[in-house]
Amino acid sequence: MSWVIATPEYVAAAASDLAGIGATINAASAAAAFPTTGVLAAGADEVSVALAALFGAHGQAYQALSAQAARFHQQFVQLMEAGAGQYAAAEALNALPMQQAQALVTDPVLALTGRPLIGNGADGAPGTGQNGGPGGWLYGNGGNGGSGALGQNGGNGGSAGLWGNGGMGGAGGPGANGAAGQAGLAGGNGGNGGAGGWLYGLGGAGGPGGSGGNAAGATPAGAGLNGGAGGHGGAGGPGGLLFGPGGPGGAGGNGGAATGSSTGSEPGGIGGAGGNGGNGGHGGWLYGDGGAGGNTGNGGSFVADAGVVNGASGGIPGYDVFAGHGGDAGLFGNGGPGGHGGLGGTGQFGPLRGGSGGFGGVGGNGGDGGLFWGNGGVGGTGGHGGAGGDSAPTIGAGGAGGFGGPGGGGSKPGLIGNAGNGGAGGHGGNAGAAGTNVGQGGVGGFGGFGADAVLVGHGGVGGNGGNTGTGLVVQIIDGGNGGDGGLFYGNGGRGGNAGTAAAVPTVPGGVGGNGGNAQLIGNGGDGGAGAGAAFGGVGGVGGRRGVLFGTPGVSGPA
Repeated sequence: MSWVIATPEYVAAAASDLAGIGATINAASAAAAFPTTGVLAAGADEVSVALAALFGAHGQAYQALSAQAARFHQQFVQLMEAGAGQYAAAEALNALPMQQAQALVTDPVLALTGRPLIGNGADGAPGTGQNGGPGGWLYGNGGNGGSGALGQNGGNGGSAGLWGNGGMGGAGGPGANGAAGQAGLAGGNGGNGGAGGWLYGLGGAGGPGGSGGNAAGATPAGAGLNGGAGGHGGAGGPGGLLFGPGGPGGAGGNGGAATGSSTGSEPGGIGGAGGNGGNGGHGGWLYGDGGAGGNTGNGGSFVADAGVVNGASGGIPGYDVFAGHGGDAGLFGNGGPGGHGGLGGTGQFGPLRGGSGGFGGVGGNGGDGGLFWGNGGVGGTGGHGGAGGDSAPTIGAGGAGGFGGPGGGGSKPGLIGNAGNGGAGGHGGNAGAAGTNVGQGGVGGFGGFGADAVLVGHGGVGGNGGNTGTGLVVQIIDGGNGGDGGLFYGNGGRGGNAGTAAAVPTVPGGVGGNGGNAQLIGNGGDGGAGAGAAFGGVGGVGGRRGVLFGTPGVSGPA
């Protein structure tokens, strides 16, 4: 019996199910008793009387057997229930000395190191920004970080011990809204994810950044007020020291809304910048994929104020917001993808001047593949620029569209593996509708370059350039180049297409990205398409074929 394994809860549940089955059968037998034991003769002749007596005798015999079976079933259920109770009592009796023995070992470890031998770490309390506790030395997950209060950073996730997952970072607290005549305050940063176990474990996810607070009113001089910046996302925790994927980075918080000016001589406010995305955690040293980079927050737009003269601009005023980079793998594993850029904020309406649209966030680069084997991470896409604000139809100037964010670059693979593709650039924002002065259309973001393969693998595809927004066209963006194939084998990556413009521009056209070259064996990548052929927008050059075998790439159309 020393090898018997039983779960008392399951045994008790089985006994309850058997009791229910018995009750159902007894009810059916009782319902059938009268029709089967008291069969009436079909007629007054001897044959009918004899048949009725025969069937009635069979019904009485069945009822007698059914009663015996019910008594046996009840006894069996009682034995099952008694067995469940005995198993539970034996388990409780055996658990007490085992718990006492475990306490003799674990309590001194906890007292000396502040960390249990086996068990999960404590979670940080919400609204405190408290860090999560570490997991047990032998086994246990790290505790999750607590979220932050207003404007407070989130707590970091706790790390695991030998075996376990890192805790998640806590969310950053939102920024406080400005009181009357004050700007919004910045949101708190997200906490970093905890590290996975030394032997194995997943890295904890980074916490998201808090959103920025909104502005309220205007300054005494009538100038608009800025929105609060969004908090940055926390970094993903590294995977287990030997095995395990890295945790994803946290997303940046959204920027707060701005207010416009109340006089023609004062500028409008600027929407808060979105927070940067957190980087993805690295994979385990032996094997593990890198974590994905976090996305940026979106730029703040505007609060709908009355009496606005100059509209507020959408966040942000420059390429200052970056998505998280993908985490690198160890010896074996794939690199993590880069995060995506957030959207630029929309410009506000202003009778004299519409607010400018915000710039899109920059896409994150992909993480490197494992040293020996693994694909490179793909670059994140750039964020689209925000639209410019409209102005009065007779005298006003439309707001400029925001620039699109550049796409992230693809990352290199291992000795064997495909290179990461470049991310597409974000589209530029449209200019606001105007009276006398047409606003400038936002320029699209550059496409990210495809990475080169190493020994065996295909080159990464170049990212497409972002389209230019409507309005005055000042530039058309080139496409990203494709990466080269591996030294022994691999095709070159295709070049990205140039961005386009809604109207025929009088500025230099966009050039398509060049296709990547093959090395010994492989096909060259095709060139990307150009835009604005009348002003020099040519297609990208096709890549070279392999020295031993392959087909050259085709140049892209203009």
